[in-house]
Amino acid sequence: MSLEMARKVADTVLYEGYMLYPYRPSAIKNRQRWSFGIVYPPDYAEVLSATERCTMHSECLMETSSATALRIQLRFLHLVSRRVAKYVAAQPRERRFVAVASLLVDDLRIESWEEAVERSVEFEVPMLPDSPQLLRFRFPGGSTTELLRDQAGNLVGSLSRTQREIAGTVSVFAEAIQAGVAKLTIEITNTSEFISVSGAVSCTAIDALNVAATLDPPALNPRGRNDALLRSLLSAHSILTLEGGTFFSLLDPPEELRRASGGCRNTGNFPVLVGAPPERNMLLCSPIILYDYPQIAPESASDFCDATEMDEMLTLRVSTLTDDEKNEMRAADDLARNLLQRTEESAREQLARTHGTIRGMRLVNGDEP
Repeated sequence: MSLEMARKVADTVLYEGYMLYPYRPSAIKNRQRWSFGIVYPPDYAEVLSATERCTMHSECLMETSSATALRIQLRFLHLVSRRVAKYVAAQPRERRFVAVASLLVDDLRIESWEEAVERSVEFEVPMLPDSPQLLRFRFPGGSTTELLRDQAGNLVGSLSRTQREIAGTVSVFAEAIQAGVAKLTIEITNTSEFISVSGAVSCTAIDALNVAATLDPPALNPRGRNDALLRSLLSAHSILTLEGGTFFSLLDPPEELRRASGGCRNTGNFPVLVGAPPERNMLLCSPIILYDYPQIAPESASDFCDATEMDEMLTLRVSTLTDDEKNEMRAADDLARNLLQRTEESAREQLARTHGTIRGMRLVNGDEP
């Protein structure tokens, strides 16, 4: 049950910023997504200038014994660049496909967009005091291309998906600070190569058909943020679980550990206790500031892309979208399409559940019982 509660909160963190109101790919705020939990490749210019980070550094205190073991689950989103190109009749050996923001194929609109795939990697680590451990992970890249035809079989465009390789390391170090208490340091580093690419689409399947394509303007800067995000850990966070040990709260540590707790340095994340209180065997290192034992409101019907916002407000916002905005939202991806469908099917019931919910009542000083 504790792991299930922690996973719900972690899923909320994972998709925070994935798609923002008004939920259209063309909206300016959805062209600058993922303000939280980005671990960039080390050669990205903003990392080299110390404006951004290629690491996520976590420190916390734990009660351990010789039998204590640590499980680390690293979770993040891995971007997939989805690009649509329109077929343009031309002379032989001339360009016949031109990249576009969206393309209407019969009644279906297909958008150029950045999708995301959930990534998760787990490590079992024995707690060896003063013995650094280095763990590695890697997720390969790849590309696919398909031709788009209308119901009459006419060639109208192409759809390509490109994913860059992501690699990284997780370093673990436990330092004993007093009998039975250790300081745990975990540093997650993106080691992905950030190699410049040319302005032409690298779509092997299309090239085999002698079809060329151009990139839309945002991808013309191969060393810019858009390309760096393809090699970044997005909404990165980790779930730490102890067997044979417990964590101490960094927000409310025991009095004798306040000084040591205050010396813990966390960069790019905020470790909090998760699960069912008062259990203390699980920490969520979240890129979003949370309190100990965060929970998803039971009135929430399901996850929103803006999952940490109010369900009632988001339901109202979705309900006010125009038909054209809803069509663009449907064309974004499965997450946005499912959000729209859920809202349209149960908006009234959802508003009734969330409006004016009272968790509990207490006496205020001076009030009569």
